[in-house]
Amino acid sequence: MTPPGNDTQAGIRRRNLARVLQAVAAHGPLSRPAVAARIGLTRAGVAPLVDELLRAGLLVESGPAAPRGRGRPGSELVVSDRGPAGLGAEIGVDHLAVCAIDLRGRIRARAAVGAANRNSTPGPVLERLGELLAEVTGRIAAKGLRPAGLAVAVPGLVARGGTTVVHAPNLGWRAADLAPGLAPVTAPAGSPAVPLTVENEANLGALAELRPAGADGGRPGPPPDFVHVSAEAGIGAAVVVDGQLLRGARGFAGELGHVPVYPDGRRCDCGGRGCLEQYAGEAAVLRASGAAPGRAGPGARIALLARRAADGDPATVRALEEAGTALGIALAGAVNLLDPRAVVLGGALAGLAPWVLPSLERELTLRTAVAADPARAGGPLVTVSRLGADGPLLGAAHAALRGVLDDPLHSCAPADSPPVRTD
Repeated sequence: MTPPGNDTQAGIRRRNLARVLQAVAAHGPLSRPAVAARIGLTRAGVAPLVDELLRAGLLVESGPAAPRGRGRPGSELVVSDRGPAGLGAEIGVDHLAVCAIDLRGRIRARAAVGAANRNSTPGPVLERLGELLAEVTGRIAAKGLRPAGLAVAVPGLVARGGTTVVHAPNLGWRAADLAPGLAPVTAPAGSPAVPLTVENEANLGALAELRPAGADGGRPGPPPDFVHVSAEAGIGAAVVVDGQLLRGARGFAGELGHVPVYPDGRRCDCGGRGCLEQYAGEAAVLRASGAAPGRAGPGARIALLARRAADGDPATVRALEEAGTALGIALAGAVNLLDPRAVVLGGALAGLAPWVLPSLERELTLRTAVAADPARAGGPLVTVSRLGADGPLLGAAHAALRGVLDDPLHSCAPADSPPVRTD
């Protein structure tokens, strides 16, 4: 459905400005004719849109384009490395992290600390997160950047379209509204308020995978229909259909960690039995491998498991194989129900993929109906995230910039600002 106002002249202009900015952000540097060709407008139609974005400081001219045929070559356009920035934050069970990206998608500042957040009340966690946010915003201000939005990734259920964490079992949080605790950052005294988004970490990790490969300089991302599995202390999933998140009626879709894989199995914190997290979650794998959980910093326990597995420790290899089996059983149901083109392992699972994938793929082959279809060549592609454990944090930062990319002139520099050149 077309959003209200998008069929008006102002709405069409706003949408075309967004298309120009998004094209240059994803594929720049581009000449004006290249922008016109990419978005399907005439050169005459693109010219005033480019001029507006130049005056706003969102685009800059980087120098002459490579000559093509006769005539004087035009200037190439790139998105500015100053102006709006997206702030992404991640609240993990054992860490806090913040990063800021510019319109080019480059990380311009980053900070992270180990933090024992399990069973801590939200207040102290948000206070420490606010300190990291203040540190990062101070650093980007010195580079000519200002926050355009803040998105926070959390390992739990989030009210759809809201800022309340309904339930984060691995943090011990229920009905926790993050907006008041983050107000010093999102609505600082004497400064304009910036939008706040709170989202499940697996959802943000999946959205980060959708960015064009050129934007991150890495290998291509997944097809537009995939299931993204993310793990830290718990296990979450996100379902992407035709490039869009499948959120469910309340926004809670993707709770893979509490899918029962052994119905009469171990008791889970959620009250059920045999949930996937009890066999493939971090704590379960550490227990099965005989490794002491400890109070190590972010990612250290996963690194310990990977190191022990690489050394051939039998208990660790067996624990990871059993985790892959449990994941395969849980994912088989999702694959049979949704028929995705790919399954992407993200978060901590990315670092353990060499030992988890064989048993996971074996279960998918045994249990999915599509595996029997020769046209599907054995079912969905199972791949490892190109972003790894950084996926949720980067997804949060990109989500925070979404408002600028969708409505470029909503909160940018005054329209009479002069065009900026960098050549």
